Amino acid sequence: MRPRGGWIQHEGDRFTRAYATSLSHRLPLLYLVVVVNSCLVAAHFHSDAPVPLVLFGPLVLGSFALWRAIYWLPAAVLARPVSVQRRDLRRMSWLGAIAGFLFALWGMALYPYGTQAEQSFIHYIMAITLFSGILGLGHAPLTALRIAIAITIPTTGQILFSGHPNAVPVILIQAVVTVLLLLVTNGHHRDFVRLELSRQELARREREAAELAQSNLRQATIDSLTGSLNRRAILAELEAEAARGEQPAQAAWLALIDLDGFKHINDTYGHAAGDAVLAAVAQRLAACPVLRCHGRLGGDEFAAIIDAGHDEAAVRALAEQLSETLRAPVLHGGAVLRLSGSIGVHRIDRRSASDCLERADAALYKAKEQSDGAVVVFSPDDEAAMQDRAAITRLFNDSNLSDRLKLLYQPVIDGVTGSVTGFEAFVRWSPDGERWLAPAQFMTLAEATGRTGDLTRAVMARALRECPAWQHGCMLSINLAPRDLMRAGSAEAFARLAEDAGAPPQAIMLEVTERALIGDPRRADEQLQALRGKGFRLALDDFGAGWSSLSQVNRLPFDAIKIDQDLSRALASDPGARTLVSTIIGLSWQLGIECIIEGVEDEEQARTAQALGIRMMQGYHFGRPEPAAAALAIMQASPPRPPAVLRA
Repeated sequence: MRPRGGWIQHEGDRFTRAYATSLSHRLPLLYLVVVVNSCLVAAHFHSDAPVPLVLFGPLVLGSFALWRAIYWLPAAVLARPVSVQRRDLRRMSWLGAIAGFLFALWGMALYPYGTQAEQSFIHYIMAITLFSGILGLGHAPLTALRIAIAITIPTTGQILFSGHPNAVPVILIQAVVTVLLLLVTNGHHRDFVRLELSRQELARREREAAELAQSNLRQATIDSLTGSLNRRAILAELEAEAARGEQPAQAAWLALIDLDGFKHINDTYGHAAGDAVLAAVAQRLAACPVLRCHGRLGGDEFAAIIDAGHDEAAVRALAEQLSETLRAPVLHGGAVLRLSGSIGVHRIDRRSASDCLERADAALYKAKEQSDGAVVVFSPDDEAAMQDRAAITRLFNDSNLSDRLKLLYQPVIDGVTGSVTGFEAFVRWSPDGERWLAPAQFMTLAEATGRTGDLTRAVMARALRECPAWQHGCMLSINLAPRDLMRAGSAEAFARLAEDAGAPPQAIMLEVTERALIGDPRRADEQLQALRGKGFRLALDDFGAGWSSLSQVNRLPFDAIKIDQDLSRALASDPGARTLVSTIIGLSWQLGIECIIEGVEDEEQARTAQALGIRMMQGYHFGRPEPAAAALAIMQASPPRPPAVLRA
């Protein structure tokens, strides 16, 4: 690299443009000085020197200088590519020296024809031209040096041998001033180089800062996997859309998209295949012209804002078309990946972004309950249901559960003798003291508010207090929530409740569903063993409802299997159901496990179940769930029956 500063110009495209830009504001003026000086010298010698010699200056040198002045106009220089500017800077150095040399020769050629005053005028013009050129070329010191040499050599020789009385002082003064001006010019050039380097460094840092800011913005707003907006960015778009406060008929729509079958693809083909699916979905959303923007909220859930101007029917049709687009297979590593997308849609009204998101999510949840790839538009009925659910959730969370619970008890009957062998406790919860909700309606509230443990303990304590079935030789069954089975210390807590009520644990049947076993089978096994260790009897509830695994019945410490009521209803009419129930009965006999069938609603179902070998039955055919007083009356009227023996 060339030295920074000194006589030689710094190299590089940025420096080339900087030199050209700076000189474009100086060179036109310097060339105009040459034009004016040529005309002034010609005017002084027009009557003394030969006409051709006089006219050479204005016509040849002046025309050349005028052409170069026009050539170096700033607008023209800035329009040229850097390669042309670099060439012009190289030519300028030699053209300037040649032009200066010719100007000096012309002046010295006129010198002998003039009087002493006219010769002094030439001294003055030459000095002015030389000094102007040196000062004006502060950013091209090598050109200034060459011009100084080109003008000084011929003028010095001519003046020294002309016999002018002031020749020596003139030459000395011109030489000293020229050297000083060249040193000043050299210093200006060094300062210019340092300033330009600082400016370029500042520009580089600003550029890096801008690139970093752009990179940070991209990281903050773009999902790295799909290239679409990330959760923060799409929610910001939703916030901005909600803040507009458009009239409902003019508002845009929010669509939430959840991929059906994505977990299967991840589990079967690996996460790379799942990533390929997410990227493909993002590309398909990007190709949809009616989507104002779209982004990935997380996992396999996407959000999109649909342009305003569509009514509900049109939006539903667009969403169904989009859902159909998502059904197109994705090719990855030779595998054909198939999935669909359920979509929930809500018009962005004057609510907050979180409220709009909540309603679209409610519509999405409803769509996923219907079928894969379904589309649901949030409706006024959904709004009413949401408000009611929110109010009930608040009540459930804030209420004293014991004050709002009611227990009902349904008998378990020995189909052979007709005697009552036990009761199952069913809980009801009331938000207002008038409506009583079944567990299917409020257990999600208990899970959402984290009160499943409180609920189960409250139910167990009340059931043991209200219905002491063991005193009549009967079993009392109590249902456990899936989280009860996973919660540490559950066995100890239930054992304390039984001890406080004076109830023998072996007279209490704790029922768990198969859903409670599949999340963490090892943990479930440990907890069941702990409950058995405390003396409780255990039943696998709703067996055959769809999660069944016959192997876990043998592996886990169950005392009873309760056949799901859907199988019970199908016994009389469906041979397949009878075959499945026969298999379950055979398994229970081999394992020494008691088998109970739920949901028996008529005599035909009861006879069929008994014919298959089932003895213990439960259902509306034998009795509906009743309050504790009715259950106690039934037990008092029924002959005592000793509790069943535990399975070894």
